[in-house]
Amino acid sequence: MSGKRYSNEVVYVDPDFEDLIPSFLENREADISSIRQSLVNSDMSEIRRLGHGMKGAGAGYGFPEVTRLGSVIEEAAKRADARSIEEAVQMLAEYISAVEIRTESE
Repeated sequence: MSGKRYSNEVVYVDPDFEDLIPSFLENREADISSIRQSLVNSDMSEIRRLGHGMKGAGAGYGFPEVTRLGSVIEEAAKRADARSIEEAVQMLAEYISAVEIRTESE
């Protein structure tokens, strides 16, 4: 996996979803915590479930990078590849802290 670092990440969201985005991002932060705890517990099934959920949620809210990283996490969990999961979770945390939200009308 590439060690992409995020800067100037802008996501344009539908104005109808604008009020939902803070919750969406908070939920991803909760996912990060849950995945890290699941790594400690070696619970690859839970990590796979969380990655799968992120994959769908990212697409639904217009965050293709969340979708991509969710897919990476899901696939890595299927292989029990803790290192790849850790890298993807770190990238997700960096992405969430760097992303700037704008509405499509801006």
